[in-house]
Amino acid sequence: MSSRMTNPAMVVPGALQALLALGEAEKATGIPETVLELVHLRASQINGCAVCLHMHARALRKAGESDERIDTVAGWRDAPFFTDEERAALALTEAVTRLADRADPVPDEVFEEAAAHYDEQQLGALILSIANINLWNRLNATTRQVAGAY
Repeated sequence: MSSRMTNPAMVVPGALQALLALGEAEKATGIPETVLELVHLRASQINGCAVCLHMHARALRKAGESDERIDTVAGWRDAPFFTDEERAALALTEAVTRLADRADPVPDEVFEEAAAHYDEQQLGALILSIANINLWNRLNATTRQVAGAY
């Protein structure tokens, strides 16, 4: 396997630094890093981004997360391993990632559940984090980046 080109974030001057800075700003809001990693893993599952699947599953393992939790992220609704806070973030992730799949892309109940668990700054960070991982997924899929080659 080989990529079509170098990841555009690496090619366009300043792009990588901007995307990394956005990630740091998200973390600075106090949203648990585990939540962000779960969100990144779930969006990457939906988008089929092998690079991000590998990276975020590995990051979760390194942070001490159990295989049970990592292995069941795609089935979080039916798995007992997630907190209400994590479930709200995962539901929001799915809605934001699948905008074209329904007439009301992000239903009020999904948004309100997330807002019940995160303050406005953290909710903003969560939304930015979901958008950011979707961007990374799209960059990697378009250019066929290879998992484990980073």
